[in-house]
Amino acid sequence: MPEIVLDETDRRIVNELQGGFPVSARPFRTAARRMRINEVDLIARVKKLLANGVLTRFGPLFQIERAGGQYVLCAMQVPADRFDEIAATLGAMREVAHNYERTHTLNMWFVVAAETQPEIDAVLADIATKTGIEVIAMPKLREYFLDLRFTV
Repeated sequence: MPEIVLDETDRRIVNELQGGFPVSARPFRTAARRMRINEVDLIARVKKLLANGVLTRFGPLFQIERAGGQYVLCAMQVPADRFDEIAATLGAMREVAHNYERTHTLNMWFVVAAETQPEIDAVLADIATKTGIEVIAMPKLREYFLDLRFTV
């Protein structure tokens, strides 16, 4: 993988946007003004940071339970030769927030979100039926707020 060089503006964007994104009619304009850059440039730079993998996700984190929903972290032991197939199956499901590979016996991890626990149970059963692989559900027992930030 080629080395990615960030200029001072890219670094400022990554550092400042970790601490909150404005809630307004034009949030990129508000954020750009705060950083003393152009709104169009900010949007282009965020897109570039996503495209080159510096950022893997740009968006809000919700406390889904407060909005009336449920979610669960899940994992599966997926054979290497079926990994892409199963990732595509999960990626096509609206209830699956994301999925990713881990170097572990349980090598595919993902989050399922739905309005109710019975809906989550139905989605997990559907995944097991479609893939023929057991889904390990790991519901949250306790929540911690870390406010973790990475300065670049």
